[in-house]
Parts: sequence; C-alpha cells; structure tokens
Amino acid sequence: MNAVLSGLVRGDATAPRRRVNLFRLRGDIPRGLELALSIGGCVFVVALWELSVRADWINPLFFPAPSTILAALYQLITTGDLLGHAAISIGRVWLAFLLAAAMAVPVGMLMSNFRVVGALLEPIIDFIRYVPVPALVPLSIIWLGVGESTKIFLLWTGTFFQLVLLVADEARRVPQEFVETAYTVGAPTPRVLTDVMLRAMAPGLMDSFRITLGWCWTYLILAEIVAADSGLGFVIWAARRFLQTPNVMAGVLTIGLIGLITDQLLRRLNRRLFPYL
Repeated sequence: MNAVLSGLVRGDATAPRRRVNLFRLRGDIPRGLELALSIGGCVFVVALWELSVRADWINPLFFPAPSTILAALYQLITTGDLLGHAAISIGRVWLAFLLAAAMAVPVGMLMSNFRVVGALLEPIIDFIRYVPVPALVPLSIIWLGVGESTKIFLLWTGTFFQLVLLVADEARRVPQEFVETAYTVGAPTPRVLTDVMLRAMAPGLMDSFRITLGWCWTYLILAEIVAADSGLGFVIWAARRFLQTPNVMAGVLTIGLIGLITDQLLRRLNRRLFPYL
C-alpha cells in the first residue's frame, strides 16, 4: 500500500492508473477524447445527411445536401456580398445586446436588493417578457417606422426583459455574509453594490450574457424582414421568395457558425477572467 501511494506521489509509470468511466455521473473524460467525440458526432451527422440526399431518401429541393449548401455559401461569399451582410447583422445584434446588458445589470441589481424597486418593476417586466416579440412588429413600425431603430428595438426587446431577471437572480445568489462584512468595515451602499455584489456576480453574469446573446440572435430574422435591404435575415428571406433552399440554408449556416465562434470566445474569456472557477 505504501509503495502504491509513493508511486502515485512520484508519478511512477508503475503506479496504477485510474480507469476512466465514460458513463460515470458527472464524471470527467480526457480532453482529447472529448474533442474527438465532438468532431466525430458532427462528421457522422453530415455524412448521413449527404448520403440520405444522394440516395434520394430526402428531397433536395426542401433539404439540400451539405455539399450543395457549401457551394451556395461559397457563391454567396464571392458574388453575393455575404460577408458584408454578416457584418451588418453582427453590428445590429451586438448594439442591441450591449444596450440591453447596460440597462439590465443596474435594473436587475436594484430589483433584487431593494424590495420597493422589485415590487414596482417585476410585475411589469414579467408581463412584457411573455409577450411574443413578433406581436410587437406592427407596433414597432407604428412607433419607429421601418428604419434601423425598429430592428434594434426588436432585438433589444427580445433580450432585455429576459436578461434583467437573470441578473436579479444572480444578485440574490450573492451570500448575505458578503454584504454584512462590507457594511461592517464601513462601506457605503453604492460601494457594496459595485465593489462587492457586482464582483461576486461577475462569473454568473458572463454565463447569463452568453445565454441571452444567443437569444438575441434568434430574433435577427424577425428584425431584418421589416423593410430591410441588408443583413443575413434579408439574405435568407430573399432566397425564400424564390425557393432557393441552398441559399437559405447557407444563411442559416452562417448564423450558426457566427454563434458557435462567439460562444467559444466568450467561454475562453470566462476562463481567463475567472481562473479560480
């Protein structure tokens, strides 16, 4: 027994290795295996999809093969200014998301820490967040016209009222001991909110931002069909009119790739900002 323990401490090759249980509840697997499974799963689905279309199991008019979609994507990039449309959509989404985040963080913190603010705002926010965003399209056109402000408003509406409640929940999870300790050393209330609560909430806020940024992207098509002549939603909607399914799928693929890349970058940023987690 002592020899085994000493071998584990020294890292001897003769020391017994812990077996990896792939189906252990909440267990870990090697990073290389995890990456291989992720890539392998995607390759399998794409290969099965391609085979199904080529074998005439699926009508390519309604569900084109991945190779056809990639060809359409290449053509849109080289001749259809897809990258320009993508840049416009990214700008719209990030502008609406940053506006929503800048408003949701202080409002959510006030709602969770001051009962009078929570009692005043939470019923209103709960009501609005259950209203479908598509139902607001006619009103947004009446209020704001068909310009850029309408698109930003629809994206903001779909994000803010969800994010503010997530922020309030994160603020409630901050241990009361943190607040009492800050008051004990003489910190005023504004400093408690910014230097104690906001710092304690930061890791959870990053996760909430990742989630709601994805929601913001889901409303992009809705926002960009409102008298738009640019953006990925416009590309998809224009292709739909002429039953250009490969172009529609290419636009959807572009949105998915942008979302995937953004999510992975935010994950890396989260690990860099909060390595203690």
